[in-house]
Amino acid sequence: MSGYGKLSPPVSPTLGTAPVSPFLNRANANGSGVPHRRDSHLSATAKRQKYFRRLFKFRQMDFEYAFWQMIYLFISPQKVYRNFQYRKQTKDQWARDDPAFLVLLTFWLCASSIGFAISLNLGIVGGIKFLLWVIFVDCIGVGLIIATLFWFLTNRYMLINPPRGQDVEWGYAFDVHLNAFFPLLMILHFFQLPFLNYVINKDMFFSRFFGNTFWLVALGYYIYITFLGYSALPYLKNTRTLLFPMSGVILVYIISLFVNWNFSWILSDFYHYRSHGSRAHFVEI
Repeated sequence: MSGYGKLSPPVSPTLGTAPVSPFLNRANANGSGVPHRRDSHLSATAKRQKYFRRLFKFRQMDFEYAFWQMIYLFISPQKVYRNFQYRKQTKDQWARDDPAFLVLLTFWLCASSIGFAISLNLGIVGGIKFLLWVIFVDCIGVGLIIATLFWFLTNRYMLINPPRGQDVEWGYAFDVHLNAFFPLLMILHFFQLPFLNYVINKDMFFSRFFGNTFWLVALGYYIYITFLGYSALPYLKNTRTLLFPMSGVILVYIISLFVNWNFSWILSDFYHYRSHGSRAHFVEI
């Protein structure tokens, strides 16, 4: 991971040596081959305000580039962070300046949550409550806490000493969370969904093993992508410590198989209670 800072600007997985997306082509529109750096002088507050102003200007968003990122977060997340490095070189910021990824993530949140609500028979009102909970608590609320925690810990304990006038942007810390959250969301709320009622939510060892394995893979993705995100910053040290929680996750996974902890069943029961005020009833075999 120490080689991140030495990597050249990213290339497209399909276009060889061409820029990674039309987003980079537009950045090179000045004809010099070097993108404009007109945003490099903006303060963090000004950059944040510009980001939120673009939130509903869909025609200005590069959805193709955001979709490419989502695919590669599954198959090769390192390539996504190489593009973050390229943004730092061209726009002098690590955090995204295009809200297209957030918009697409919101779409997948809504689509997967609707499917989850149907599987749990939450009804219309319960489904709306569930959707709001997933968006504002599971994704944004938890994300704000995790991003702030990592922002504080990395700036306090992991900056290269003495620091070279750089620190971890809070917006970048939140982007790392969103990157890591997307595979977790798809694994637990989409890929797991067809098996939820018929295989996982049953009182059998195989059900616990099958369902908890989804959780192991999802949390593994989250931890690994988070590690890659902070490893991409050349002014941080000891980033491998961010992989340590994986040992605890594996230990809990092994214990859960023998003490009757079915995490998917527990989560389904919790969501049902949040939506209806009563526990769910699943078929026990």
